[in-house]
Amino acid sequence: MFTGLSAFHLTPTDDADIDEKRLAHLVTRLVTAGVDLIGTLGSTGNYAYLDRAQRDRVATIAVDAAGEVPVMVGIGALRTSDVLAAAEDAQNAGAAAVLLSPVSYQPLTDEEVFGLYEDVTKELSVPLCVYENPRTTKFTFSDELHGRVAALPNVGAVKTPGVSAELAPARIAELRGALPDDVAIGFSLDEFGVGGVIAGADVWLSVIGGLLPEECVTITRALANGDNERATALSARMAPWWDLFRRYGSLRVVTAAAEQLGLIGSPNLPRPLRGIPEAARHEVAAALDALDIRV
Repeated sequence: MFTGLSAFHLTPTDDADIDEKRLAHLVTRLVTAGVDLIGTLGSTGNYAYLDRAQRDRVATIAVDAAGEVPVMVGIGALRTSDVLAAAEDAQNAGAAAVLLSPVSYQPLTDEEVFGLYEDVTKELSVPLCVYENPRTTKFTFSDELHGRVAALPNVGAVKTPGVSAELAPARIAELRGALPDDVAIGFSLDEFGVGGVIAGADVWLSVIGGLLPEECVTITRALANGDNERATALSARMAPWWDLFRRYGSLRVVTAAAEQLGLIGSPNLPRPLRGIPEAARHEVAAALDALDIRV
């Protein structure tokens, strides 16, 4: 399951609730493009801003729209009891896997993070992907902690921040040395996805894949065929996106792009989040035009 391209889609919302029709359409686009795994209610899916009932509906709609394509559902929350409830709902909805980052308000210790995963994995019947997202959670895993958590039952993958192509082989080797052999490694941060797979990562966990799935599937298939040069060149064509992500955050950028493409309504970001400046929206439009993206 944790191979190829995992594409994370937005959660379309309006002032009142989930936009169910647009949500199903976003997932269907990923299926049609041929992604390997669909990421629902990740950071890009704004899971932290939705209540339990909304998250349950999003997971159910996504699984239904995905058909035979596996769906990984985010289950992060501040309290372990809420994580367990989200895990139960995701499994009941038909999720093939769940994604969990150590969300907190009070800073967590290593033992508290280990205890979170220990409590949750005992209740799972599907694989869990450990999500290391220090920019958001303010928690950084040591490799020793990664190894302890990955040894728990039902842990199937680790999603860790990517590093440059030059550093990726060493980083992958370090993780391979810490993790059980059957736990997959995935890079996040899209600009490092291709270099990570070339260096030996199993899966590209992608935000841009949720917006531009056909382009990212083409890259992933090139990697699978051993055409690393073509995959690297195709990734380089997307450099304007990587620059926009660094400046404004991937969520804000893909939201602006999806709004411009008519895939979601506007505004879509939950307050207090705000969209990118008007000048940056012109840059997003130029980045879409450069790739000849139309819907």
